[in-house]
Amino acid sequence: MKFIYPFLVLVPIALVLEFGNIGGHSLVFIVSALSLVPLAAVLGRATEEAAIYTGPKIGALLNATLGNSAELIITIVALREGLVDVVKASIAGSIVGNILVVLGLSLLLGGLKNGTQTFDARAAGTNATMMALAVIALVIPAVFALGSGDLRPTDMDIERLSDGLAIVLIVVYVLYLIYSLRQKSPGEEAQEHAGGATMRLPVAIGILAAATVAIVFMSEILVGALEPTAEDWGLSELFIGVMLVPLVGNIAEHIVAVQVAYANKMDLSLGIAIGSGLQIALFVTPVLVLVGILIGTPMTLVFNSYELAALVGAALIAVLVSLDGESNWLEGAELVALYAILGIAFYFVP
Repeated sequence: MKFIYPFLVLVPIALVLEFGNIGGHSLVFIVSALSLVPLAAVLGRATEEAAIYTGPKIGALLNATLGNSAELIITIVALREGLVDVVKASIAGSIVGNILVVLGLSLLLGGLKNGTQTFDARAAGTNATMMALAVIALVIPAVFALGSGDLRPTDMDIERLSDGLAIVLIVVYVLYLIYSLRQKSPGEEAQEHAGGATMRLPVAIGILAAATVAIVFMSEILVGALEPTAEDWGLSELFIGVMLVPLVGNIAEHIVAVQVAYANKMDLSLGIAIGSGLQIALFVTPVLVLVGILIGTPMTLVFNSYELAALVGAALIAVLVSLDGESNWLEGAELVALYAILGIAFYFVP
């Protein structure tokens, strides 16, 4: 991976292009997207080093939290500007992308290199169950909102329902963290004390934080150039929000999860992929609902039917993949295929 590090020079180049108004949207988009690849390599290396000291669970949580902090900042800014539908589309796309693209590519490439890979089925089952719970919680407001006549709650009731569910989801997420971090995976205790670290823990965490800050800036530049570039290509706003923004905005997490799966560290890879999606569903989304109240831009948890279909399909296949504690490249190909199917479907939504 060392050959990737010289490409960090793309970071200042992207900044010069953006703030110097040099080149068009497409050039800024391409350079900023490519700059995330070496940043992701640095983030992945630091994540692996931190995981040697902390174990794969805390290492994955650190990676997911630092990665999602960028998305939380960007979506709060979008919410303040009143772009509620774009925020919802981005949320749905992030959850679907983490399950189908990140996990799918991890299983695919990891399986092609290492054959059948194993992971802690108990932890994976817990994550899959929590993901199913989160998706059900996101479906309920839409079901109520689609009621007809006297059975349909008022818009104010829908807002209050969303606020209540947001609080419940945050509480459940805290309980999930407490439970999962206290559970020992088979062999995890030995791994925590294994040698092989080339960085001290404070150095690894410092690099994690610095890489995350750089990724935040590059992601903002990338997302800013994405919309006008996509419009030039004739893509719809829903397609941009669900398929493109989460895909390129979370590219760092994508590469890190695939990188550690390729190294046959499946517990860490699954922790990053599914853990990141869980954090979006159970923490970032309800936080956005509560922040919307504070800034005067209410956001309900009512997603449209297209987004709900994608969320339900992704959660269902995540549960099926996690049942046996083993993975192979074909399962990864199936996840990626479902993402391609959804992408084709969303492309034709006007």
